[in-house]
Parts: sequence; structure tokens; C-alpha cells
Amino acid sequence: MRKAPLGAIGVTVTLAFAVSGCGSGTTSGPGGAEKTIKVVYQQQLNNSNKVQANYLGPMVAAFEKANPGTTVKLIPVTAAENDYYTKIQLMMRSSSTAPDLVYEDTATINSDVAAGYLRPMDGYLDSWSDWSQYAAPAKAAMKYAADGRTYGVPDNTDTRGIWYNKKIFAQAGLPVPWQPKTWADVLGAARTIKSRAPGVIPLNLYTGIAGGEQSSMQGFEMLLYGTPAADSALYDAGQQKWVVGSQGFKDALDFVHTVYSQGLAPSAQQALGTDFASAVATRLIPQGKLAMDIDGSWMPNNWIRTGPQPWTEWEATMGMAAMPTQNGQAPGKVSMSGGWAWSIPAKAKNPDLAWKFLQSLETEAASAEWNSVNATIAVRKDVAADPSYLKALPTNEFFSALVSSTYYRPGLPAYTQVSSAIQKAMEAVTTGQSSVAQAATAYDDGVSSAVGADKTVHSTR
Repeated sequence: MRKAPLGAIGVTVTLAFAVSGCGSGTTSGPGGAEKTIKVVYQQQLNNSNKVQANYLGPMVAAFEKANPGTTVKLIPVTAAENDYYTKIQLMMRSSSTAPDLVYEDTATINSDVAAGYLRPMDGYLDSWSDWSQYAAPAKAAMKYAADGRTYGVPDNTDTRGIWYNKKIFAQAGLPVPWQPKTWADVLGAARTIKSRAPGVIPLNLYTGIAGGEQSSMQGFEMLLYGTPAADSALYDAGQQKWVVGSQGFKDALDFVHTVYSQGLAPSAQQALGTDFASAVATRLIPQGKLAMDIDGSWMPNNWIRTGPQPWTEWEATMGMAAMPTQNGQAPGKVSMSGGWAWSIPAKAKNPDLAWKFLQSLETEAASAEWNSVNATIAVRKDVAADPSYLKALPTNEFFSALVSSTYYRPGLPAYTQVSSAIQKAMEAVTTGQSSVAQAATAYDDGVSSAVGADKTVHSTR
């Protein structure tokens, strides 16, 4: 999923209460229960976006005032998306380095559970009345298929669509508002912009290995799940097997090849950079150098007053369109959803105190504020219906409406390997090193090798 817009902060806060927990694992130190917890989250490489830091600061300060006596250490991990996953996994392997609370991409929860890194939270959740407010799909993403237990509290979700610059569209003679009905409409608009708006990149489509999950989700799965066989595009749940040899996969890969080979996208050198998403959000879009961007509901977080690139004109400049299905087939539009969650590592020294702190972050009021300032889609039903949340950003209503047409990645440990294979296939056609057919075959071989040939099925479409 996307990179969470996280910033750096180092805060030591005191909290004091004797934690009575539903779980276990409270450790004792001199004079009583251990009163220190470590909370780990991702920090962007360029350290430009401090939205989460600015949110957490007052939250822990309030917690300190109400509960003096315990230390909460907020520990940012500076890393690109894939590297963040690796680093927190390394931390969680040892009791000496494991945090007490960790910010997890929902796509990695199952693999981290399978590796023994996370602690089930059902004992806490069963007696937490707020749990009933969480949307069923978001709660389902927290479950581990093998044991049916829950390993996280979803913090937010997101949806994806096409951001477009209305001024560039008008310059190119394209209609505003704009809503493409097919992939061909998207490509047609890109070709028109290329010919009529010199110096402007027509379309950004994330691609390649360096992009990590943004390549897989925004760049590829937004296409793949828009093909006719959407329900079994990546994984056949009925057969419990990964799909290979599908025409939909080849069609999606051909779209990637088309936009890069025809100069309708950034140069391959730009697109394959390690932090290209930051350039898109903070330079190319605000500077009017990019006409269309297949991206997420969180984008305004870059442009609001407290973001890394405050841009007062963004509301008047940017339009939003739903990503169309390949040929306009029902339901006519497609989106992908992911999100982030708070989880308690298996080797946490003080899980009960971590749970207490987590509850303070996930109240209705706190969640409404966080989803509003972070430009994320609410996972609590009460927050989703909150007028203040809907009015916090003019985009919330549009992106919340896409939930009805959204897909979630398969919540299976093998997904991370499948996602990596997608990124490799994309990079191969982006650079021209492989044809679509060759890259698709390499993907099939890579998936079969990663999950086992007996766990794959050849598509009939």
C-alpha cells in the first residue's frame, strides 16, 4: 500500500497508572511494573512530512498529563517502504529490540504473524466496546487465516483514483469535469496532453522495484482488478491458489508498457527512482508539470498548510476521477484499498501498557481528527458518518464513495513475494528489457517458485 506520510519525532512522555490488562507480558522492574514502552513507525526518507509527528505529539502529551509516571518512546524508522518492513521485522525478532507497539502496513500483517512476530489481540478486543464500530472489511484484514485471530487495530484505510490538473486539461481542450469510461479513454487523454501541452508529463503510473507497494497497488493492481476476471485476477479464493497465465495480467502489463514506450509517462529513470512519489506530490503536481496521477486519497496531505508542500490552489486546480474498468464493464470503476494498523509484537516487554496507549489513539474523537488531518479514509463507522470528517477535506466524500468499488489485496503471507514479482515484471517492460509476454512468463515462473507450483492455477481468461 501507500507510504504513510510520517515524520520524525522523538518524544519522551510520562504516564502513570497501574495497567490492568486483558493480555499478558507485563514485565517487572525495580519498584514494580515496567513503565516504558517503545512505539515504532515509519519516517519518510526526505523527512519532509510531519503530519503524523504533529498528530502524535499532542496525543502523547495529553496522555502524559493524565497519567504521569510511565515513559513512552516514539521511535521513527527512516526507510523506504520495503526497507521499513525489513527493519521492523529485524527489530521484532529479538526481545532486546522488539517495540511494544508497531505501525504495520495491513499487507504485511499476515506474513509477520506467520513469522511469529505479532501477538494476537483478541483478549483485548473482546472487552473493547469500540471494536464494534470498525468496518467489517477493515477488521477482516487484521485476521490471520490460519488461526482466525486478530493481530492489529486498523488505523485508517484509503482508496485510489485519478488525480488530474483541470487547468492543463482545459489547455489541452479536454473536458472538465472528466470521467473516463475505459482504459482507452485514459490513454487518449494522455496522448492529447502530450501533443497539446508541451513540457507536461501526461500520466504518472508508479512502476518498478524501488516503488515497492505503490507500484503494485497504484501502478498495477488498479489495472488488474479492472479486467473482466477481477474477482480472481490475482488470487482464486475458491481454489486457494494464486492465478498465473491470465490474459488480464498481460493486458495490465501491456498498459504499463504502452504509457512508458510511447512517452506518456515520466522517463524510466525518473519513475524508477527511490523516492519518486515525493517528487510527484511535492514538485511535479504543484508545479503544473504532471497532468494525471493514478494515486490515493491521501494526496492532499502533501498540500495542506502543515504538509511538506503547502499549496493553497490545490482545491481549485485538481480534479478527481474514478479509475475505469478496462472496457467499461460493470461496475464501471475500480479502486484498491489498504491502510495501516497498530499491532503489538510477540516479544513486546509491556503489551498491556501498549494496549492502553493504543486505545487512547483510537477513540472516536481521536480517529476523526487523525483521518481528517492525514487525508485517510475512516475505518470506524461512526467517524465515516461524522459531518466534521466529511467536511474536513473536499475530497473525503469522493474517495469514501469508492469503497463500494474497491478491492483488498489477498491477506496471505505469500502476497509480499507475489507483489515483488509484480514489481519486477513492471520494471522489465518499463525499461524495455522484456516484452510483455516475456515479463508475464517470468512473473508466472517467479510466483510458482515462491509459493509452489501446486499453489497456482492457470487462468482460463
